[in-house]
Amino acid sequence: MTEAIADPESAGWRRAPVTGGQRRADALGAVALFLLGILSLVLARAIGMWGGEAAAPAVSLGVLAVITLPLAWRRRAPSVVGVIVSVAFIVSGELRAQETLVANIALFCAIYTVGAWEPNRRRAFLVRVVVIAAMGIWLIVGMFRVATVDLGFEGSGLGALTPDVGFMLQNLLINVLYFAGAYWFGERTWNAAHQRAILNFRTTQLAASQERIAQQAVAIERLRIARELHDAVAHHVSLMGVQAAAARSVLPRDTDGATAQLVALEDSARAAVGELYALLGTLRDAEDPAAQDAAAPILGVEGLPALAAEAESAGLQVSLDSVGTPSPVPALVGLNLYRITQEALANVLKHAGPGTRVSLRVRYLPSLVELEVADDGAGRPRPSMPGAGLGLPGMRERVATLRGQVSAEPRSTGGYVVRAAIPLPTSPPAVDAPADEELSHR
Repeated sequence: MTEAIADPESAGWRRAPVTGGQRRADALGAVALFLLGILSLVLARAIGMWGGEAAAPAVSLGVLAVITLPLAWRRRAPSVVGVIVSVAFIVSGELRAQETLVANIALFCAIYTVGAWEPNRRRAFLVRVVVIAAMGIWLIVGMFRVATVDLGFEGSGLGALTPDVGFMLQNLLINVLYFAGAYWFGERTWNAAHQRAILNFRTTQLAASQERIAQQAVAIERLRIARELHDAVAHHVSLMGVQAAAARSVLPRDTDGATAQLVALEDSARAAVGELYALLGTLRDAEDPAAQDAAAPILGVEGLPALAAEAESAGLQVSLDSVGTPSPVPALVGLNLYRITQEALANVLKHAGPGTRVSLRVRYLPSLVELEVADDGAGRPRPSMPGAGLGLPGMRERVATLRGQVSAEPRSTGGYVVRAAIPLPTSPPAVDAPADEELSHR
């Protein structure tokens, strides 16, 4: 079942269209009330209700049909049915029709349906107010008619309250409760349907939002995998390209040098395959941390000497320094420092070339750890290999997740310097730093 207007909180919301099952239920209910009315009419005639003032049976039957049978359309045209039933009810009373029980049920149902199903809420209010006001006036007129007639009650009364006056006041109370109940229950049903529509709408929105979040999570995971593959493999592939070119260039005149380059090339390939298998293992066996730890290489601050040695085998001149008292670094911080160093060294080799001097420095401070990778840019550049453009953006993303800062900029004396500062988890929350200046690809 769908709502006529998508957003139930809009001013023009209305209930869902009447279904075939509801139309059949209304028709069967109207026929059932008419048949019950015939039975009630027969019983009332046997009792002798209204005496000689009673309407003829045919008239009573016709009025009963007009009161009950329109209820078959009560949900499709609630206001029209409400007016018809109300007018027929007054006519029935004026003609002294001998059936009143089912007629009262039909009138209650008609007024209730106007409140529960009329889509135009202003019309629903006006129709019910007019019907109830008309019924009230008719009731008061009827009381005046019998005010001078002795109804024959044998009660002793209560002070100035005679039995006849008590009877009229009792009827007035019954009618007030009757019409107030019809109005209140109809309004309550409409509001309940409105709340259900809002709940269904918000549930649908939540499901759609969850689906979007799932799609975004997949996209983010793809980017993460792409970044990890770039960091884990591209660095080694860049080194392998440089080492292969170096081996080819020195092979005719320096066999030992070419052999050393080929050995370094083999080591780089083995390291690349090891990191690739470790990454694939984390994707395949996320539920088995022990298996991941067993296969994973050292990817943290402890692995920086190996990175420096690998870069030296490719022709860079790397000096590794540690400033301050080394302290334990969380695994995630260590991994990000490792990846930033790996990317920075790969960029130096790619853009500055072998022979470049690189200063790799780690500073341990009480509240944070700093990394600096600086080169003099004085190497022998080779034709650059196309990249994926994930290097510097990847650095920024890694550091941003840890509330740190990163910069990459040219040095005044030549070369480039990459600096990253990451606060340690034990430090108090820092005030948000000003945004880093825009980094450009080298």
